[in-house]
Amino acid sequence: MSELLSYLIYLLVFIIGSVLGLLISYKKHGEPFVFNNIDIISLIIAIIGWILLFNYGLFSSLFGFIYPEIIISIALFLIALVIGMRPGYGRKETIIAIIISAIIWVIVYLMI
Repeated sequence: MSELLSYLIYLLVFIIGSVLGLLISYKKHGEPFVFNNIDIISLIIAIIGWILLFNYGLFSSLFGFIYPEIIISIALFLIALVIGMRPGYGRKETIIAIIISAIIWVIVYLMI
């Protein structure tokens, strides 16, 4: 039963993050076309989110007082903020963040 509750929390956090990302991006980008620039703030948010998601086991073992469910929920919220942006925004930031996070994950787990 607790596993189903965790999945429900993950789903709700992702939906809330997506809606907030959409609202923030519409407020920030009022223009009807897509800029090809990379938004640094969105990139940092995406990198933090993907690093937390890939390495939640490491963070929960380093910080014993933080449950893995909390780390995953924070990660999904941050990821959804960027993925949930207006169409055309956030896709480059997400891809760059996944690549950087995967490289960090490989380096961390090769060192362990």
